[in-house]
Amino acid sequence: MFSIVHFSDPHFGVEGDLEKVDATMALVPDLEPQLIVVSGDLTVRARHGEFQAARVWIHELERTAPVYVLPGNHDVQWWKRPFVPAGRSAIYKNYRQHFGPVLTPTMRFQEAVVTGVLSSHGLVWSSLPPHVREWTITGHLPHREVEHAKAVFAEATPEQARILVIHHNVLRGERSERMGLVRWKHAHRMLIDSGVDIVLCGHDHQEKADVMGGVVVACAGTLSTRVYEGHTASFHRIVLDGGTINLETYRWEPDQRIFRRTDAHGFAGRRVTDDTVLTAGVV
Repeated sequence: MFSIVHFSDPHFGVEGDLEKVDATMALVPDLEPQLIVVSGDLTVRARHGEFQAARVWIHELERTAPVYVLPGNHDVQWWKRPFVPAGRSAIYKNYRQHFGPVLTPTMRFQEAVVTGVLSSHGLVWSSLPPHVREWTITGHLPHREVEHAKAVFAEATPEQARILVIHHNVLRGERSERMGLVRWKHAHRMLIDSGVDIVLCGHDHQEKADVMGGVVVACAGTLSTRVYEGHTASFHRIVLDGGTINLETYRWEPDQRIFRRTDAHGFAGRRVTDDTVLTAGVV
């Protein structure tokens, strides 16, 4: 059995909610994860103070289990050298200063292999969405990113689950009614072809889970104050048990001021080879 706690979008800064952050630090040890994933948007404006606050939180989580983290669109200083390919490393300078030079690290466990793909690139000419207000919000998934993940998964043993972390939501948001990635159909096919078993993402601030071409996709909610009306902060706990993937959702209970498990779903861990089938139901 392999247990993962999956957070996304804490947005340290003006949108951060320290009460909820404190609640996660109190609860996570009781959930006994072997891995904690934070799928991006640690900050609001990629400022040093915001990253420092996020690093303190992650350091506390590391007392329980290793933490996998990668940048989201809010963690990228896109206004530094936009559209200049030779200077693109500048947009990740603050993130790298606090979380190291590798933006999409790889972690290996006896039960799983975990790697990431970078979808937050600031302003990229080749992948601008049609609406100007989404230019720095929508993600882009380059072929080279998926090829790297595919090579990592090719080295995994049959017993190891192949887990991919990406910031932008792979599933369409029910409230936002949008996909997180431009050219999302092509991105879906690349992800399915990578050999991944489970995709962990965030960005849309709404929890969701489904199956995409045999690949289980879990979109975590947010820990921040920026939630949709009628929704609340949330995160996921995922347990890999043999051939089954069990997903539990923990939502914030404002009256009791705690996170409580509210529902659970089970997914078959079997993949399919027909990449024309992009969605399926929960089993």
